[in-house]
Amino acid sequence: MSTKSQGHSSAANQRRVAFATIIGTTVEWYDFFIYATAAGLVFAHLFFEPAGESIGLLLAFASVGISFLFRPLGAFLAGHYGDKIGRRWMLVITLILMGAATTLIGVLPTYENIGVMAPVLLLLLRILQGVSAGGEWGGAVLMAVEHSPADRRGRAGAFPQLGVPLGMLLASGVTTLMTGVISPGQAFLEWGWRVPFLLSFVLIIVGYLVRRAVDESPVFLEIAEKKQQTKVPIAELFRKHWLLVILAALVFAGNNAAGYMATGGFIPSYATSPAVGLERTDVLLAITFASACWFFWTAMAGFLADKIGRRKTYLIGFTAQLLTVFPLFWLINTGSLAMLYLALALFTVGLGLGYGPQAAWYAEIFPASVRFSGVSISYALGAILGGAFAPTIAQALINATGTSTAVSLYLLGMTVVSILAVLALRDRRGIDLSITNQAEQEVGATVFDKRRPAVNERAKATV
Repeated sequence: MSTKSQGHSSAANQRRVAFATIIGTTVEWYDFFIYATAAGLVFAHLFFEPAGESIGLLLAFASVGISFLFRPLGAFLAGHYGDKIGRRWMLVITLILMGAATTLIGVLPTYENIGVMAPVLLLLLRILQGVSAGGEWGGAVLMAVEHSPADRRGRAGAFPQLGVPLGMLLASGVTTLMTGVISPGQAFLEWGWRVPFLLSFVLIIVGYLVRRAVDESPVFLEIAEKKQQTKVPIAELFRKHWLLVILAALVFAGNNAAGYMATGGFIPSYATSPAVGLERTDVLLAITFASACWFFWTAMAGFLADKIGRRKTYLIGFTAQLLTVFPLFWLINTGSLAMLYLALALFTVGLGLGYGPQAAWYAEIFPASVRFSGVSISYALGAILGGAFAPTIAQALINATGTSTAVSLYLLGMTVVSILAVLALRDRRGIDLSITNQAEQEVGATVFDKRRPAVNERAKATV
């Protein structure tokens, strides 16, 4: 099979694409996690103070979740134009939109300055972040996977996935620096929290320059050359592949609920609450450590996905997650900083193994003509079902029950749902991703399909 039909490019270009996708997603998720961290630490006081401490914290976490509701809009727009005009420019546009929204949050007046307009403007900018994030992921993973040979798609797809723990690592690291060194105590509340948001402007420039330098996806170039773009990709996606969208979204939901709640906004807030009593900077350092662990296991998952398959890697990851949803809080509740480190280290094993294979598997279950729409919308819906309101739900459960056991049960339920979705999908490792193989891509992605096309062995053998 030709290199073109197999949909991959030269080794040098693959390296450029890998660098561009990991840089871009790191910047995007740095912006996203900076907001989640600030929501747990300062936004309840600065933007929702009249509501009181407990309700203000719920509102701050709810503002985190609001953006997830607008991810499908970003996914619909980016998916539609990504399937019609290409992947590359969608990546540049979403990066600029995210950076602009984040930078503006950094100069936003608080409730004390302009009253109720402060939380309104904050929510509007958070919505822009959600639209951007909804379109970002699909383009990044398709650029990585469609440029890659069939036998390395797991590893190639792990690069944009690594941008999430790297973004969290960067976000928690910068916030730790601000709270512990540059603006400790009251200074962080007054002005220090703004600096991480303003730094986004510099990061966006770097990401923009890197992304402009990469080539368009060879799969999309083939689609354009043969004039086989779908007129309304989203309509075709839901007409023919609605079950795939639902299952793919559920696969992500359990991982996203655990990741966004446990290592995002909720744990910093919970661990620094009177119930646990740890110091803010110490907890942020622990989150930084957890991000590094998450990075390692996500990278490991990319290799495993190529060796043993996407499905098996997912099942290993979700099993590890099931085994740690209760120990996570048991260890944190001791009030020991060492136990917090241990809890997060254990929890990120499942978190990474359940996230690394996602890019390759998503790309392989959707046909070429609607692939951008399919992966973007599935990811956005999975984020709504999983992480959108996970911190809010967790805080509400704590308020209602007074115990973290309810939060662990919530995570357990979400993980079981994702395992069932994984079992309903077929592993299509090595299938030809090009438009010439559209007919084979149309069937066989779920265990419910009556026909199961044979995986293209020549694709698996191509280097």
